[in-house]
This record gives sequence, structure tokens and C-alpha cells, in this order.
Amino acid sequence: MNQAFHTLAVHTKGPGLYDVTADAERFVSGSGIRDGLLTCFVRHTSASLLIQENADPDVLHDLENFMRRIVSRDMSLYRHTTEGPDDMPAHIRAALTQTSLSIPVQGGEWLLGTWQGLYLFEHRDRPHTRQIALHIIGE
Repeated sequence: MNQAFHTLAVHTKGPGLYDVTADAERFVSGSGIRDGLLTCFVRHTSASLLIQENADPDVLHDLENFMRRIVSRDMSLYRHTTEGPDDMPAHIRAALTQTSLSIPVQGGEWLLGTWQGLYLFEHRDRPHTRQIALHIIGE
């Protein structure tokens, strides 16, 4: 059994989905592991990870708009307000999505579907540098 680790740094410009598919795919192919499991983990409480359609950018736009509609920015609803009006909504959005994903690897390739991509979902308004820990284990 072999394993490898890598950390992706993703520079965001505000809310939205940032495609990290190619970076993660390079890590998988360079790991030398043919069959195993890739774990992706975002190291933040106000961002998340999604596997989502990578063909039509309208999907990503609609996901961001949906989150804006369902998670209020009305600060009177929250006790945690010291970090600004986008912070508690960002925590809620991250709680509704995922901070960790597992993707099978077979024959040296991860098994994402034809129209799937891996995305960091930024939930804060200002730019951030987010870290995604990648870990692959297998043979």
C-alpha cells in the first residue's frame, strides 16, 4: 500500500465555485498509484468542496444564486456577527455542503464522470487563499 499527500492553494476573489479539477488530476496521475482512493479536504470552515457539472457555467452561477437565496445575510438572525455580515452565512453554507470528498481511482485515473469537475465553493465576500489537502492511498 502506498500513499501521497499534496496541498492545493486556491486563490479566490469572492463567492462562487473555483475549478480545481486539473490540479487534483495532476496530483493523482503523478502519484504513481493505479488503484485506490483520493480524499480531498478543505481546511476552512467558510468554504466547501463540490463535485459538479463542468460543461455549462450556468450551473455554477445558478448554484451560487440558490445559496444566496436560501442562506440569509440578515445579521439580526445570528449571534455570531463579529466577523462581518458574510461570515455566519458562510459557515451555514459550508454546513449544507461538504468539506471532504472521496473519489475512487482505477487504472491511474480518478473516476469522475464525463461531465463532473471538482470545485472549491467559496462562501466569503473578500479574496482568500484556501487550502485543499489531497491524500491518495492505494497500489
